[in-house]
Amino acid sequence: MDRKRVSQIKEQFDLVVHSDKTANVEFWYARELMPLLGYERWENFDKAILRAMDSCETSGIRVSNHFREVTKMVSLGSGAHREIKDYMLTRYACYLIAQNDDPKKEEIAFAQSYFAVQTRRQELIEERIALIERTEARGRLRESEKRLSQNIYERGVDDAGFGRIRSKGDQALFGGHTTMEMKARLGVKDNRPLADFLPTLTIAAKNLATEMTNYNVEEKDLQGEHAITGEHVQNNLSVRGMLGQRGIRPEELPPSEDIKKLERRVRSQEKNWQHKQENCLNRKPLRHVNGSNWGDYPKLD
Repeated sequence: MDRKRVSQIKEQFDLVVHSDKTANVEFWYARELMPLLGYERWENFDKAILRAMDSCETSGIRVSNHFREVTKMVSLGSGAHREIKDYMLTRYACYLIAQNDDPKKEEIAFAQSYFAVQTRRQELIEERIALIERTEARGRLRESEKRLSQNIYERGVDDAGFGRIRSKGDQALFGGHTTMEMKARLGVKDNRPLADFLPTLTIAAKNLATEMTNYNVEEKDLQGEHAITGEHVQNNLSVRGMLGQRGIRPEELPPSEDIKKLERRVRSQEKNWQHKQENCLNRKPLRHVNGSNWGDYPKLD
């Protein structure tokens, strides 16, 4: 997600934030948040909120500290009014809703980072989005390589053969540089996977080539190391050619931070945040602008 798009989405989310200055808490109304998370029907979003509430309760955190059901009056267009259900949601509640949804949706991917940081500064949101995008890209590559390993094993190739196939693919993608040469180039230890230190773009490129190989191995029922190696090399050359058309040489891109450290950082951030929520169980309750507590929240007009 590029900086301009992050800025556009962030502006939409910032417009619907509310603040309870008495309790020093930011909150969002569910019906205002719903379209920003890609939902069109309240019934579906209500289910997503209930899933988040279950997650909150499972974590041992008091649900009422973060989710408050309220009602509001809406005009029916004929002078009549009708009560509808809504929720007041803390930042943590919004985070849980996003975490229990599909991160492949752009709105959800953004929301997971937007609500995860305690400040709405764009650079921090961008940093977390980039971090998550890289860890997710690495996860997709692991899955596609696992599938390739299974495919070639079923077609008479052993583990050593899989290593040779993957290395030949790397050599094609990196302009003739072998996996070991790229490790030396990027300062990666011999016992660590090269992909753990590649930037997101290169990880995605390797994944695309591997997925193409998987598809053709299955579709054409390729057999044996020689045939599968040829297929994998050709797919990596094709991906390299596509990058080259945009002036990108994968072997010249700088290394990125160790993916294992990033994954530990994400887990640590989430654990620390949950710990903070557990310590907030006895905090002053969120209040509406007219001074009423969560527990005796009035109808909204």
